[in-house]
Amino acid sequence: MTKFALRAKCASKRGIVSAVSTYLAETGCNITDSAQFDDAHTGNFFMRVSFQSEDGAGLADLESGFEAIKARFGMNSEFFDESVKRKVVIMVSRFGHCLNDLLYRARIGALPIEIVAVISNHMDYQKVVVNQDIPFHCIRVTKDNKPEAEARILQVVEESGAELIVLARYMQILSDAMCQKMSGRIINIHHSFLPSFKGANPYKQAFEKGVKLIGATSHYVTADLDEGPIIEQDIIRVTHAQSGEDYVSLGRDVESQVLSRAVHAHVHGRVFLNGEKTVVFPPSPGSYASERMG
Repeated sequence: MTKFALRAKCASKRGIVSAVSTYLAETGCNITDSAQFDDAHTGNFFMRVSFQSEDGAGLADLESGFEAIKARFGMNSEFFDESVKRKVVIMVSRFGHCLNDLLYRARIGALPIEIVAVISNHMDYQKVVVNQDIPFHCIRVTKDNKPEAEARILQVVEESGAELIVLARYMQILSDAMCQKMSGRIINIHHSFLPSFKGANPYKQAFEKGVKLIGATSHYVTADLDEGPIIEQDIIRVTHAQSGEDYVSLGRDVESQVLSRAVHAHVHGRVFLNGEKTVVFPPSPGSYASERMG
C-alpha cells in the first residue's frame, strides 16, 4: 500500500483532529503516525499525519474530498506521497564535507531526495559530482555579475524542477530578491551554534573565548543573514587542550549531520514555519531506513 502524508496548518479550533481522523477513516485510510502542536502564543495549530490508503484512494481524490474540511477550519494543507523523492539542487563552494555527506545519503536512500544539479562558484567538486551522473554547473559570482549569476542559478532550479535548494557551505550571500522568491525553499548550514559567534570565522571566535561546546545550525535562508527560522542544531564538546584547527575539524562532522537532519525533516514534510520560528515534528517510524548500506 502507498504511504501518504498530510500536512495541515490553521488557527487553533476545537475539533480539528477529530475531523481529520474521521475523514481519513471514512475514505479507507489507516493512520500509522500522527503529530500535532497547538501554539498558545501564536494561536496556530499544526498537524502531520502519515497514513496508508487501504481502499486505493489517490492523492487527487483525497485532496478533493478534503476541501470541505479545509474551508471549515481555514486550513492550509498538503497531501503528498511519501515514496516520491523530492528534487534538490545543492550549492557548494570549496568545503566539500556537507556535499559529500548528502551525495552519499541520497545514493543509499537514507535521504529521499533526487539531486538534480550541483551548482558551485568553483570547479573543485566537478569530478565528484559528474562521476555520479549529476549535472554540475560552475557559476562564478562577482560584485559586477551577481544579478546575472543568480538568474542563471534560478534557471537551473526551474529547468530541473527542483523544489529545494541546499546551501552545503556555499560561501556567497544571496540577494534579497532571491531569498524572497525562494522563501521557505532554501536551507543553509551555518558553522556556529546560532545566534552566538556570527560572521565569517565563528570557530576562531569560539576558540578565543575558550568555549567548551561548539556546534552548527541549519536554518531557512532569509534576507537577514544567518537570522532565518532554525530547523536543526547540534553541538560537540571541546576542551582547553584543543586547537583552533581541531575546532574546525570537529565542527565539520557536526555540520554534516545537522544539515542532513534538516533536509530529512524538510523533505518529509515535518517542518512548519511559525513566524520567525519553526515547528519540527519527530520522524515517523522507518523514515530513516536506507535502501542499501553502501
